[in-house]
Amino acid sequence: MSPRLPARLSARVAVLALAATVVVFAATELLPGDAGDTRDAGRATEEEIAARRVELGLDRPAPVRYLLWLGGLLTGDPGRSLITGRPVAEILGERLPATTALVAVSLLLATLLTALALLLAHLRGGRGGSIAAGLAAVPQPAWAAVLGGLLAGLLGWVPPVSLLPPGGSAWSSPQALVLPALTLALPSAAYATGLLQGVLVDTLRRPHVVDAERRGLSPLAVLWRHVVPFLWVPALRVGALLAGGITAGTALVETIFGYPGIGGLLVSAVAVRDIPVVQAAALPPILVLLAGVLVADLVAARSGAGAGDGTGAADEGFRPRTPDPIGGVR
Repeated sequence: MSPRLPARLSARVAVLALAATVVVFAATELLPGDAGDTRDAGRATEEEIAARRVELGLDRPAPVRYLLWLGGLLTGDPGRSLITGRPVAEILGERLPATTALVAVSLLLATLLTALALLLAHLRGGRGGSIAAGLAAVPQPAWAAVLGGLLAGLLGWVPPVSLLPPGGSAWSSPQALVLPALTLALPSAAYATGLLQGVLVDTLRRPHVVDAERRGLSPLAVLWRHVVPFLWVPALRVGALLAGGITAGTALVETIFGYPGIGGLLVSAVAVRDIPVVQAAALPPILVLLAGVLVADLVAARSGAGAGDGTGAADEGFRPRTPDPIGGVR
């Protein structure tokens, strides 16, 4: 691997992160109304609302407000809530542990379910992709309704609302994680299985895999020794997509189940046009995705370098194909 490659990849991710801040800021600019309208709605005159907008800095040009916000992000100060006046970093800090726990559990479940689905697909000769595609197409609200009705309503195993006790953490109330985590993990696992199914089928058709099967190796031995080395780099890239998607999906799932995380905070902040909170809460999914893609690209580059010197996954004379951002194979 070229010594300059990590720097180039990091610079690309930094540019994408900067572009993401522009997109997030522009999206919040398109929201109808602002905190000056909603904070005193129905209780203030037009002059008082205008004075409130000046006080909150909403009268400044959009480019000026963007640069001030970006400067605050770079120094660790994303501003103050326009509704409560509290520091945004403090508000996010209160919600971050709950969302981190939810994302971690969901990603772990999705990874295990994807691995199990790919194992079954391998044992069946690569078949089963249509089932994964069908499950991935089911929207999250439908998963939430089915899982809530089954696990909370019919079986009564978990509470229907995922509230945490005051001052408590998600780890002290693991039952609160069940419904939101499964709602995030199941469609994510189906989506990941669909993306990796093509890579699996392509790998199973490679001469060295066919030869290993003809030599009488067990399916598990073939999978571990001859298939997995061609899957793990694509799996890292798919994992980056899943991490970002799951983090973004918390907004809907936390709202449905009343889970007190950043996603629910984002939805409530949009409702009252608390722009600094909206902007800060919208960035974590993007940053998680970009960080995951950076790690996957670095590992892929290192793996490619290893293949060139005989130490990588291509010792068999082949190089693994990796999925592009929309799930194809190159």
